[in-house]
Amino acid sequence: MLADIEGPGQITHLWLTQACGYRECLLRITWDDAKSPSVNVPLGDFFCLGHGIVNSFQSLLFTASTNSNNQFEAGAALNCYAPMPFAKRAKVELVNEGKTDHMQYFYVDYETFDQPPADLGYFHAEFRRTNPFGGWGHEVTVNTAEANVVNKGRVAWDNNYVILETKGRGHYIGCNLSVTNLQGTWWGEGDDMIWVDGYKWPPDLHGTGSEDYLNQAWGMQDNAFLRNGSSIYEPNTLPPTAGYTGGYQTSYVLHPENPVRFTKEVKVTIEHGHGNHLQNEMSSVAYWYAAKPTRVARPPAVAKRMPILKDSQGNWIIDPKNQCPGKPVRLTDEMKRMKKKWAKRRR
Repeated sequence: MLADIEGPGQITHLWLTQACGYRECLLRITWDDAKSPSVNVPLGDFFCLGHGIVNSFQSLLFTASTNSNNQFEAGAALNCYAPMPFAKRAKVELVNEGKTDHMQYFYVDYETFDQPPADLGYFHAEFRRTNPFGGWGHEVTVNTAEANVVNKGRVAWDNNYVILETKGRGHYIGCNLSVTNLQGTWWGEGDDMIWVDGYKWPPDLHGTGSEDYLNQAWGMQDNAFLRNGSSIYEPNTLPPTAGYTGGYQTSYVLHPENPVRFTKEVKVTIEHGHGNHLQNEMSSVAYWYAAKPTRVARPPAVAKRMPILKDSQGNWIIDPKNQCPGKPVRLTDEMKRMKKKWAKRRR
């Protein structure tokens, strides 16, 4: 237990530092009398550091500082400045699901009030992972005619990677998205599609590509701004003497000033490649405020959420028993034709 606070009040700042445990440890926050947490996220991922990698960066709501940039399991100071008001009680816990003991240093800064804040919104964060995700045509190069398929209607609703799907009233303020680039090609171009208060076509928000939703363009860049950036930049995860790309990217976008408001439910999704043709590991954390404490998805078991590593030759070490694949992508006739066309082109 990091903190057990009687309300009404508001958590104003979290500071944690540790030497390891970024995927093994879960940060949990439970509001008021709720029986389940509204935040239940691996430690590093909550602070926009995916893959168990640490790196220094600065954003509006999260910062990290380390002298071991782009390293696995190294010391780092992690900060969260998202305001977290509550009416009755706030419980902040760190749960170690690893096999070894864990040492944690922390501050939980908060203030208390005589009355709950007006229009109280409870902070939520949810981790998701699919390993591998997508892949109707993983052999097809991005930005080719064969990859440019139509992905719409219920096919998009069913096939896209889900960042957030929740019910109730609230507003979504952003996410971080981690990709393990198993294929070594450009992993972007996936449209973001957000449905507010139920399915319809077209969706309420339909973007033009992964990097565009993440507020960048022409790929991802090595920067970390207040509201968007690369907290882990793929080329920087390259070992100094290796002849292969690092393959690890974590990007974030924060838009509290222009949230996606919903009354009944929201579904936030993104394609992986054109119409989900790529097959890589994807994980994410969604951030939102809700009118009531809401249960979030439980992360996969610790073995199934650990990062995918490489051997000394740069080959990915794939352990099928520790994968957590999503449901198969629904293939359309166009996808099948494009796969055949690509195979013929490559002969």
